[in-house]
Amino acid sequence: MQLEIITPESKIFNGEVDAVLLPGLDGLFQVLNGHAPIISGLAKGEVKIDLSIPFERSESTSELILNDSSNTKVIRVAIKGGVVELLNNKIIVLAE
Repeated sequence: MQLEIITPESKIFNGEVDAVLLPGLDGLFQVLNGHAPIISGLAKGEVKIDLSIPFERSESTSELILNDSSNTKVIRVAIKGGVVELLNNKIIVLAE
């Protein structure tokens, strides 16, 4: 699946992922490859991203992306809220 996380200031992440755990308004929910289309509001919390390949930080990597110390294929991004749209295995998170 393709994931984009965008804030009003910048694009935080753009890449291929296996799964995404999101802080929905009614609780956490996970999306996987082949998930039905969805649009949902997001609450304050962490987006947990299971990557297809191990994460490597570069100069262009946002400081908002946190490495998971126990797994190189997992990163986390703290958000203050927003919305998510999933359609045809492309996830767009518009976050604060």
